[in-house]
Amino acid sequence: MSKKTGFAVVGLGMGRHHCKAISSAPGAQLVAVCDTDEERLNETSLEYGCKAYKEYSELLNDEDVEVVNIATPSGMHAKMGIEAATAGKHMIVEKPADIQPERVDALIAAGREHGVKIAGIFQSRLDPLNIRIRDAVRAGKLGKLIGVHGHLPWYRTQSYYEGLHGTWKGTWGMDGGGSLMNQGVHTVDLLQWIAGPVEAVSGMYGAFAHEIEAEDQSVAVMRFKNGALGTLYTTTCCYPGYDQRIMLYGTEGSVSKIHSELEGWKLMSDEGNIEEKELLALYGANRDASGSSDPMAVGFDGHTQIIVDMYESITEERSPLITLDSARHAVEIINGVFESARTGKEVRVG
Repeated sequence: MSKKTGFAVVGLGMGRHHCKAISSAPGAQLVAVCDTDEERLNETSLEYGCKAYKEYSELLNDEDVEVVNIATPSGMHAKMGIEAATAGKHMIVEKPADIQPERVDALIAAGREHGVKIAGIFQSRLDPLNIRIRDAVRAGKLGKLIGVHGHLPWYRTQSYYEGLHGTWKGTWGMDGGGSLMNQGVHTVDLLQWIAGPVEAVSGMYGAFAHEIEAEDQSVAVMRFKNGALGTLYTTTCCYPGYDQRIMLYGTEGSVSKIHSELEGWKLMSDEGNIEEKELLALYGANRDASGSSDPMAVGFDGHTQIIVDMYESITEERSPLITLDSARHAVEIINGVFESARTGKEVRVG
């Protein structure tokens, strides 16, 4: 039986999802956790029977730790990742990889310099329905892609942004924004992963229902390199919170989905709607846990897949499926939207 790979989790907010994922992932073993909150640290350590570190530097010196899962506030990701790379640790970095593209680039460079593997958390790319949609777009089943739209009408109470573990959220320095950077980054990544890179954006944002530095609502128009136009809407003001919606329109077909559930698959080439019926049977009532109103309601199956992929990428000596090179574009797009809103001008990205 092959030796299990030792994983550690830093940051035990969303990091608790990582702990669950590691404990259920073949080939992985949770050997340590790290957090500045001693109560949360000790509770998690006791629950999983692993070592507890209050100091990150001490965790990095632990030879049992081979992979570090970084789930701290977003503005700390690159700095902590570079420290992990310098210590020779592979890592999985929560979304976004950091809040500025330049910081993501520095982390990528550190990984290459020290020969460690780095994976990002964009688990939506591993969803079978999203893969089918991307394959259909790339195969030209929708004809010429003309419209790419993402809608994220979520809800968060004011308390989400307050208290011991909430004050970094909705700040420019640590969260890099609000509803767009924190919640919307998954939608942004999914749109560009399916439809291809974005070349220009225009946007508006504001704080409408929360006392925060950054935005709790944003709208953007995107122009993709393939010529398609797209729209993006994010909010944490929409009571009671509704699921993410993705819509793709082409000259020969359209696809729409709500969270993990297929809503429509309309192709000119699909005579008798045979393909649509088949896919609706597979994905039409497949809705899993959503974070539309509760951030801790998000399922951890996608995280488990990323843990397994990291284990396999180490043992098979290959790159992870979701590299930071591909994950950085979402951060670039979001910062472009913010710049556009501040200047009132279209901003080129990529």
